[in-house]
Amino acid sequence: MSTVKDQFRDYLGKHGLKVTRQREIILDGFLSSPSHLSAEELYLRLRKDNPNIGYATVYRTMKLLADSGIASERHFGDRQTRYEPNTSEEHHYHLICNSCGKIIEFEDSNIEALLMKTAAAHDFTLSHQRLELYGLCPDCQTI
Repeated sequence: MSTVKDQFRDYLGKHGLKVTRQREIILDGFLSSPSHLSAEELYLRLRKDNPNIGYATVYRTMKLLADSGIASERHFGDRQTRYEPNTSEEHHYHLICNSCGKIIEFEDSNIEALLMKTAAAHDFTLSHQRLELYGLCPDCQTI
């Protein structure tokens, strides 16, 4: 069974790029971090234990992870590109707080069924989907 590391190594090899220790540290850090990190946030997490990794290396590696299909780029209205792993087969959706920026992931089989029904009603074949709902999280509603 192929691992995410194998997938990344294969992608790099097919594109004439080297597998470096820094790229592997970034991949491991990304996969073990909470979802929806920007390259800068990941860099700040990694530099504590890996002071030789630069921001540009993290940024470029995150682009490679997105290009390879390991990560998805997300834009939640805060003008930052955030990344989440593509490790789950389940569709999930996002609630984004307009005030604090908190992102809450959720799954809902009713939404899934409605999307499939809507696509079928229009003889449309879905390739992927994204649902983002914006508002105020419980903490920000009390302010």
